[in-house]
Amino acid sequence: MLEVRNLHAKIGDKEILRGINLTIRDGETHAIMGPNGSGKSTLSAVLVGNPLYEVTAGEVWFNGKNLLEMKPEDRAHEGLFLSFQYPVEIPGVSMTNFMKAAVNEKRKYQGLPELKASEFIKLMREKQKVVELDNKLAGRSVNEGFSGGEKKRNEIFQMAMLEPTLSILDETDSGLDVDAMRIVAEGVNKLKTPTSSCIVITHYDRLLEMIRPDVVHILYKGQIIKTAGPELANEIQEHGYEWIKGEVKNEK
Repeated sequence: MLEVRNLHAKIGDKEILRGINLTIRDGETHAIMGPNGSGKSTLSAVLVGNPLYEVTAGEVWFNGKNLLEMKPEDRAHEGLFLSFQYPVEIPGVSMTNFMKAAVNEKRKYQGLPELKASEFIKLMREKQKVVELDNKLAGRSVNEGFSGGEKKRNEIFQMAMLEPTLSILDETDSGLDVDAMRIVAEGVNKLKTPTSSCIVITHYDRLLEMIRPDVVHILYKGQIIKTAGPELANEIQEHGYEWIKGEVKNEK
């Protein structure tokens, strides 16, 4: 599904990604962990096409297509989704109108007709149940006045509506209490299919106890320095990142 080869990227004069190699197959959940400033959020921003970042080397292939040649909106239409670490508010734009426009734009890109009003409302109600999104929230402006947990839950609702092939959750657990994290994790787990994949970016293993990854990567100073199974997250939580840096040095 996703093939990242020797990816380098910078913002301004500062190089952040220094040779990322990453392969994600259909149906897999990958966790990316690492200390602050290691490049985790930069990687997600580069994948979705944030214009603030400049790719200086490398390739990214998404379902056989050159991702780096696509506009950000086309990447989304092709099935790439990013759940933001800090979701923004959009005053004056109702969730219903926002999602209707997004869903129908994707259908247009795919050569499909727009959903009728009744079809859209039915779809919206079905997906609301997945993430336990209250009808009152769905009727308000996008994220306006939402708590941190409500914003994150709303992001997962948007993911449910758009049915992406590859979802990137950028520190979705940041600022969530246990109940909100459970609802978000259950929503992600319910949406998983054999043909969809997920990248979970996090500092901690608590979310990964609910969204069980197939593979865990440690990102440090712009490079993936270690890849292993889900047990790696537990080891990081117990020993910290200094331990993994020491182990990598010993392996060399």
